[in-house]
Amino acid sequence: MIRLFVGLGNPGPEYEATRHNAGFWWVDALAARLGARLQSERSYHGHVARVNLPAGPVWLLEPMTYMNRSGQSVAALARFFKIAPEQILVVHDELDVPPGQAKVKFGGGSGGHNGLKDIHAQLGTADYWRLRLGIGHPGVRAEVVDYVLRKPAPEHRDAIEACIRRTLEASDWLLAGDMARATALIHAGPPRPKPPRPPKPAASSAAVPVPPQPPEEPS
Repeated sequence: MIRLFVGLGNPGPEYEATRHNAGFWWVDALAARLGARLQSERSYHGHVARVNLPAGPVWLLEPMTYMNRSGQSVAALARFFKIAPEQILVVHDELDVPPGQAKVKFGGGSGGHNGLKDIHAQLGTADYWRLRLGIGHPGVRAEVVDYVLRKPAPEHRDAIEACIRRTLEASDWLLAGDMARATALIHAGPPRPKPPRPPKPAASSAAVPVPPQPPEEPS
């Protein structure tokens, strides 16, 4: 089962609503779902919540180290509580996925994400789970840094928030350790809008002529 949920972002009100903080948004929503409260913990360089479940304790973490040093926080908590890398899910913004969509994967490279790079280095492995929340790409590589540190357009923010609500439905499977079902739910994507029904033909208001009746036969 996933024992540590990590949301990536940058601390401070100036970054709170930026695309790079999508991971924080997801963990905040999970905390609300589980009835947990994140509190500052200096030992783990972040905001932490512990949730006691029948299967065992689960931790929620938002590193307050700034993105480039996220691994310092993740490694400190994971090592103290003896949480294996394969029991960690890191939730982060993803340029290569459109807003409103999400992907989950185990292991692999960082894709240039500085938060993941530092987690790789601090854990000494890339073998942990990631939930990639789509924020879209600006289209020009040179604009990426400014793009992730800006607020998304209102329609993109709405799409990301809808994605967070939908992917949170997979949290029960993540907590149960059923990664196949969690992955299937997350990758299903948002429901497609139903095509509009064709309009019904309008009833004709013209009177329908009645054919003449033959004369009755005398009885």
